[in-house]
Amino acid sequence: MQGMGSAHGFWELLTGDEQRDLMALGRDKKYPPGTTLCVEGDPATHVFVLLDGWVKILSVTDDGHENVLALLGGGDIAGETAGATTGYRNATMQAIGTVHALIVGYDRFSSFLDSHAGADHVYRRMMTQRWSDAGIVLRTRAVTSGAQRLAGLLLDLAEQHGSRAGGAIEVALPLSQEELASMTGTSRATVTRALSNWRKRGFIRTGQFRITIIDPQGLRQVAGPAIGLTRQLAATRARNDQRSLAQPLPSSPNLRQQRAGPGTDRT
Repeated sequence: MQGMGSAHGFWELLTGDEQRDLMALGRDKKYPPGTTLCVEGDPATHVFVLLDGWVKILSVTDDGHENVLALLGGGDIAGETAGATTGYRNATMQAIGTVHALIVGYDRFSSFLDSHAGADHVYRRMMTQRWSDAGIVLRTRAVTSGAQRLAGLLLDLAEQHGSRAGGAIEVALPLSQEELASMTGTSRATVTRALSNWRKRGFIRTGQFRITIIDPQGLRQVAGPAIGLTRQLAATRARNDQRSLAQPLPSSPNLRQQRAGPGTDRT
């Protein structure tokens, strides 16, 4: 399973004053579904703060195959690491639905963090969370099947972004089966078989760009070790969200160097 955006993104953890100050440094823009926000290899001159909507982070192989590396949603920040490392985008970002983003030049964003200690603290907590998420994903990959990881991904999406109707959970899922396969490190055939099997067993109901989890407990049993991934990610996000608001900012001799750490955001 690849990266998912946080339940409470960078933007949502800023104070009202911090949001206003950051908004004043950039410009907001809306992108229609399917729009490419940035392309792998382009100069990285700015960061994106996703105010609303979802994007997928893609890497394209030499033969033209697209790998979905991560999904980022409203409140998340994207494109921040490239400006501090290579200076070039190392992935492509594409809007899944309509996306509303705040675009801030990298230098301005870095200066904003220098002058807003609370925002800088939130930012570094977010980067730590991404490190932790990546480690959990890698450890789980070795002990789960593709179908288990797919079940875990659906449960993760339901946990963060699903809407409940009775005992069922409806998840808007504007991703193809090929993209689901890419995110879970398996084949499209495995995704097709798994979804068909789960429909027959009454675990899920599928529609156009939508999945309803009718029997969450049944899907949890299918996920097996992958459900541990979902719970660990949720627990880590909750802890980091709480710490971002409660803990004092530790001193750092070189904040710009610290900001250049990796994350699931590869744009």
